[in-house]
Amino acid sequence: MTDRAGRRSAAAWGVTGWVLGILALLVALPLVAGSRLPDRLATHWDASSGKPDSSMPLWAASLFPALIWGMAAALVALMWWRARVTSSGGVGGWVGATLGFGGVMLLGGQASIVRANLDHADWREADSVTVSVVVTLVAAVGVGTAALLASRRTPAVVPTGGGPTMEIPAGERFVWLSRTSNPWLHATAAVTGVVAMAAVVAGLGGLMGAEAALLAGPFALASVLVLGFASVQARVSERGLEVAFGPLSWPARRWAADAIASARVETRTPSQVGGWGYRLSGLGTTVMLRSGECLVIRTHNGKDFAVSVDDAERGAALLNSLNAQRSS
Repeated sequence: MTDRAGRRSAAAWGVTGWVLGILALLVALPLVAGSRLPDRLATHWDASSGKPDSSMPLWAASLFPALIWGMAAALVALMWWRARVTSSGGVGGWVGATLGFGGVMLLGGQASIVRANLDHADWREADSVTVSVVVTLVAAVGVGTAALLASRRTPAVVPTGGGPTMEIPAGERFVWLSRTSNPWLHATAAVTGVVAMAAVVAGLGGLMGAEAALLAGPFALASVLVLGFASVQARVSERGLEVAFGPLSWPARRWAADAIASARVETRTPSQVGGWGYRLSGLGTTVMLRSGECLVIRTHNGKDFAVSVDDAERGAALLNSLNAQRSS
């Protein structure tokens, strides 16, 4: 799988999980709390008085936001598909930002409506939603901004050639970049994230008390940690090697060019290094996201570091050639 194809596959899995997770929560939240809700739910509030002035039956309040979300997701999917066909750039970030902002807004709004109507006999008695709407808006802007920033990565130029060394013409600068992701780790991060989100929504909706935080906290932490090591990006330049983790390319480990003694390619498997992710073993440190070729460097102090990325041979060749160029 090429670097671009791998990134698109991981992004598609992430978008699909996000869309389906939000859709399920939008439908399920009013239905789960149905026994504690009035027959009709307050769904709109007067801006000046803060009192409810419009309502919907329970089934409509459950399905209407889901319908809006489904239509919005379909429209975004169409835009994404057209961008891929026409090879236009800069769309992926706006897809993530749109779905992130819209999903949080709709889900936060649904949770606010359920909480405001909870344990009231009539929709006209529903509580105000002003504070929760403001909190939802701030959270939606934060998620949308994070999705947009995560997509802004500087493209690198990949030189031609291969082997343990390559010729670098005088006056030219080569940069090698490779990225790998693990769809199973992405799926795990999505599942734990949905569980954490469901707990938060249940807490905001009044369906759970303090136990919502106890449930959401560990699952949210697990989601962030797994997502952080579900993808890796390796970059070789005149400055040395940089290995960055996660969708934001942070955190990152860096080795200066003069700290690297040599680079090579090895075939490694999870069983050899002790599993998936960031592993420490007798072979040194390995970032294992898939079995197969790994770029391995040896520092001047004798320590090995390996990362499982595509086109590892070319990365090793560039590092060795840069080392030879400096020593000549």
